[in-house]
Amino acid sequence: MSMHNPPAYKRLHANGELKKRSREAISRLGECRQCPRRCGINRLEDESSGFCRTGRLARVSGFDLHFGEEAPLVGDSGSGTIFFSGCNLGCEFCQNWEISRDLETSVPGTAVTSEQLAWIMLELQKKGALNINLVTPSHVIPQILEALLLAADRGLNLPLVYNSSGYDVPESLNLLDGIVDMYMPDTKIRDPDRAKRYLNARDYPQAARKALKRMHKQVGDLETDESGIARKGLLVRHLVLPENAAGTRQWMRFLAGLSKDTYVNVMGQYHPCGRADKYPELSRTVTDGEVEKAKAEATRVGLSRLDKRESGLIRACSGSCDDSIFLTICQPAMPTKLARNQKSDR
Repeated sequence: MSMHNPPAYKRLHANGELKKRSREAISRLGECRQCPRRCGINRLEDESSGFCRTGRLARVSGFDLHFGEEAPLVGDSGSGTIFFSGCNLGCEFCQNWEISRDLETSVPGTAVTSEQLAWIMLELQKKGALNINLVTPSHVIPQILEALLLAADRGLNLPLVYNSSGYDVPESLNLLDGIVDMYMPDTKIRDPDRAKRYLNARDYPQAARKALKRMHKQVGDLETDESGIARKGLLVRHLVLPENAAGTRQWMRFLAGLSKDTYVNVMGQYHPCGRADKYPELSRTVTDGEVEKAKAEATRVGLSRLDKRESGLIRACSGSCDDSIFLTICQPAMPTKLARNQKSDR
């Protein structure tokens, strides 16, 4: 990150607002209404009976440089991705089932303290990451802010990417205003009845539209530097589903109404995962024709900033979904606490 364009949170860290936001966010865990489900449980007492099955500590399934993200996030160095376990949405076809939705016996991943999460951020910076990419963060915003405060104290200087399902609430996003540099939400299911069936969240379409409007208001359209690297703004992902189950035309109209300059990745890598085999219409991969039709819908409504890659892969998965790259990332041992004099090399 160049000195003339520091990440958004640096200013709030300097004036004490980041510390204030962090404390406020943690206090909200006492009666958690962090997402549209508004479970109301006391996560400060480490209750994990809410939908996300996450208590006081965030859980991390993996972290590393990732080169499968959108081109503006990757460059030559890679995106510093942190994959959080659990999720506040309930996609029956979840493409990351093993770390997000397979919670029946135990929550996957490793519980991390704020010191350990801060260490992960600094470690990714040392490895040359272009950004800190927070994957599935909606249910752990307080824990992220708590760790960010420590990491910023020790020299973190990378922009933040908030990589969510779009199932967020304005109150939580307000905590991130002036902190997150780039939002990268999904637009999943447009029809409420299908959202209830496939996402276990009938209110998803309404919640996601509200969330994307708030995100865009905070950061605007995607801005890149002279090298094409993203520095600020909104990127949107849309996973094409078989039989137009996602409601692509309606989502593209909404995004065009938000801004014709919205950067959109129309993704064609859907394959049946999780419980998708329960639904005949979701039990196959998408066809090339369906993907091309989805891209044509985007172009037809005036969206021209489409991700140019063929697939925009989020994960590598072959058929059975048992080969998730997220579960095979080798991690160095995390310290229990950051040394007081620990600084980033960058």
